[in-house]
Amino acid sequence: MARKVAWTVPAWEDLEVAADYIARDSEFYAASFVQEVRDAAESLSEFAERGQTVPEFADDSIRELLVKSYRIVYKITDEQVFILAFIHGSRRLWRL
Repeated sequence: MARKVAWTVPAWEDLEVAADYIARDSEFYAASFVQEVRDAAESLSEFAERGQTVPEFADDSIRELLVKSYRIVYKITDEQVFILAFIHGSRRLWRL
């Protein structure tokens, strides 16, 4: 069953910040990175359970997908996948 994928505003803004940082060196790589992240997030529409459970939570509906050194943290419901956070892998969720 296909689910709708929805980004929260903070998660989308964090992706934009990462893209802006990469664009300082290369706009091409920044655009490529954003496309890779968006493709990974959209793949959750069909394969939401493919990500691993987030270690900071004891909830199977909150999962993460790794893209390069970043974490796409998302929550699965019956109808949707909500992208909750987009953070660098070295950061811990409990600090946000």
